[in-house]
Amino acid sequence: MSGRIEARRDGAIGWLVFDNPARRNAVSIGMWQAIPKVLEDFGADPAVRVVVLAGAGDRAFVSGADISQFEAQRSDPEAVQRYESIAEGAQQRLQNFDKPTLAMIRGYCLGAGVNIATACDLRIAAEDARIGIPAAKIGLGYRASATKNLVDVAGAANAREMLLTGRQFSAAEAKEMGLVHKVVDTPSLEKATRAYCESLAANAPITMRTAKRMIRELLRSPAEFDAAQARAWVQECFDSADYVEGRKAFMEKRKPLFTGK
Repeated sequence: MSGRIEARRDGAIGWLVFDNPARRNAVSIGMWQAIPKVLEDFGADPAVRVVVLAGAGDRAFVSGADISQFEAQRSDPEAVQRYESIAEGAQQRLQNFDKPTLAMIRGYCLGAGVNIATACDLRIAAEDARIGIPAAKIGLGYRASATKNLVDVAGAANAREMLLTGRQFSAAEAKEMGLVHKVVDTPSLEKATRAYCESLAANAPITMRTAKRMIRELLRSPAEFDAAQARAWVQECFDSADYVEGRKAFMEKRKPLFTGK
């Protein structure tokens, strides 16, 4: 079994589920290839306001790349380059996705799992989460874009400890280093995630999209920063019907009903 990506909709939430329980949801090359298509479908559906990435079962979010495929998929330079290109494409699609994304982490979140989680906007972990990057224990290279995401999220000092030691960190340690935003007791993980997503889904979609784009732009080098584009994104918010609705709802002392228009 090489696993699969399960995609389902539940109200305003799109669920992207890594389903390879026999290997603790390790990501196969076919699963990497499936991620962009699922995100494309969710991105085109206005009813989906937020996307949650999760692992099937209760043992793991994603325990890494599927090592059983390495001999066939990552054993020579050409194969390594092809694999890295596919995985990089999925990572970039997730990073550049315009709707909010949240990693719901239970159990093991290792290697590629950390890469996937740090490509998301938000991360909620159960108390039983074990987070680490064991690349140094296998001898593989952790690519630059994934390493940069880790540094951006957790800082260079924490990234060094994770990559050099290869050890697994507890959810509490991950929270302390800023790698996860929130830790909840394990039985409450899905309930807490749904409640968090409901609050996100009630916000103005264009404003959230602008926030994501603006942060990505600000993370570029000063020479690459596009100030005109940044101003255009902000103006798009002010020109929207949602801005009219937000002002009206505030004056009427009620919750706004945003449409993303």
